[in-house]
Amino acid sequence: QVHLVESGGGLVQAGGSLRLSCAASGSTAGIFVMAWYRQAPGKQREFVARISRSGSTNYVDSVKGRFTISGDNAKNTVYLQMNSLKPEDTAVYYCFGGVPGQNYWGQGTQVTVSS
Repeated sequence: QVHLVESGGGLVQAGGSLRLSCAASGSTAGIFVMAWYRQAPGKQREFVARISRSGSTNYVDSVKGRFTISGDNAKNTVYLQMNSLKPEDTAVYYCFGGVPGQNYWGQGTQVTVSS
């Protein structure tokens, strides 16, 4: 079992920054990828960014150049640095952890960007 806990969400003005954190605990040795997804009101959950255990990263086009995902394997923590935030980034952000044969999700953290 893997337990994921997000933190760092909040209210920010457009153009501002936030850093989300996701701390993993439990059977973390098997995690091969961690990612961030988000879900805006009335919309489906969408992929935002992911990082593999080797450090390779991928982003959805809408956040490229603004968001940066990083990880600290020693702390079993992944971060999402969000800069130049836009109102359309408003959503609940969820941490995802992939283990062979099992997916894990955090409880989500709200990010609200005011115009």
